[in-house]
Amino acid sequence: MARISLFSAAPLACLRRVDSLISDKVRLVLLSFLMLFVELALIRWLGSNVVFLSYFSNFVLLGSFLGIGVGFLRATSRDDLFRWAPVGLAGLVVFVQIFPVMIDRTGSELIYFGGALQTTGLPIWITLPVIFVMVAMVMASIAQGVAITFALFKPLDAYRLDIVGSLAGIVAFTLLSFLGAPPVVWGIVVTVVFTVLYGRSLRYIHAIALIGMVVVLGHETLTPQFSWSPYYKISVFQIAPGIRSLDVNGIPHQFIESTADRRRTEPAYFLPYQRLRSNPLHNVLIVGAGNGGDVAIALAAGAKHVDAVEIDPLIYQIGRADNPERPYQDERVSVHIDDGRAFLQRTRRRYDLILFALPDSLVLVAGQSSLRLESYLFTLEAMRAARAHLTPQGAFTMYNYYREEWLIDRLGGMLQAAYGHRPCVDSESSPKSAVNSARLKLAVTPPSFSPS
Repeated sequence: MARISLFSAAPLACLRRVDSLISDKVRLVLLSFLMLFVELALIRWLGSNVVFLSYFSNFVLLGSFLGIGVGFLRATSRDDLFRWAPVGLAGLVVFVQIFPVMIDRTGSELIYFGGALQTTGLPIWITLPVIFVMVAMVMASIAQGVAITFALFKPLDAYRLDIVGSLAGIVAFTLLSFLGAPPVVWGIVVTVVFTVLYGRSLRYIHAIALIGMVVVLGHETLTPQFSWSPYYKISVFQIAPGIRSLDVNGIPHQFIESTADRRRTEPAYFLPYQRLRSNPLHNVLIVGAGNGGDVAIALAAGAKHVDAVEIDPLIYQIGRADNPERPYQDERVSVHIDDGRAFLQRTRRRYDLILFALPDSLVLVAGQSSLRLESYLFTLEAMRAARAHLTPQGAFTMYNYYREEWLIDRLGGMLQAAYGHRPCVDSESSPKSAVNSARLKLAVTPPSFSPS
């Protein structure tokens, strides 16, 4: 059993001689595993609690890179940073839990373009520098342990072990994310690895920090309205009788409500069907089916079969359980948990209507600041792929909320290039919403207008 005592003054270079529970090879693999696992966990978890980091995930990545570089540069230092790693990590978790930055739900700005976003928590000029420094410190402390053990081997042997551990960390975190594991599971994995690495050198301060971190993450995990999908931290709040808001990473994302309520509050969603009175709607494809609201509208409009494509399995499950119209239980609906672009490339079915129903993830793919989940849908190639799956009388429609007119123009330009004629654009100025529609036959496409 590991001995727990107060810190000793021995430098980290001597730690491997004190700890005989694991070999140097296993130690390097575990350290590399820990370094990559913690980095990915911080990128995902911080983005779910600090709204700015949902859009600027590279901010955490850059902090990690700085910290890893500093840690390797201190490989020959007698100062023991690795013994402080659990303390720094626990401190970062506690800070973010005490001062999360979320969308102010009393405001109306739901789309973020770097403007005046109303948020709760500390100001951005305090939150981001503190997180950047703390991430760098945590990663530097872990990286120093990697660097010292790295130097014990010949270069090629060290790189091989380091790569094995790093890939294992990436695979493990990816698998846990795919399974929808909550942060407390990530914390337990980190705690176990730290405990094995410290072995007989485990101290009271390590145990307190690691247990505290797991407790804090466990409290977040057990909060009833929070759940985790492969992509988001999802929460559902009651905002009015019969209407709930589904938030992702603290950002209002979808409403769960009846078709009657949506007809009253969001009439733009019904415009595609008003424009297609002569369309038989034998087959309808909805990309971005979400909690099922758009599917329910299609069924109410007379669709005989609907292929509902939703990339997030948990959002689908929430919709199946909570949508008052029960669209996913309808025998006319086939559900596909898939990426919309990938589904279009694989399916051979042709549709009377293809609808891109607000496929807006609101957050960025972790570690890639220029990509969202839906980035490959809003391309000319995707528009042409959809066109290839339309029946002769078929139509394509996409709608969303925008803050800038140029976004509406850009998407309209893509449709014009794909279909060879100008699309029909229905838009409203407040809130700035637009419905872009195009059909294979120009003669039946209604003229464009912009109601006030």
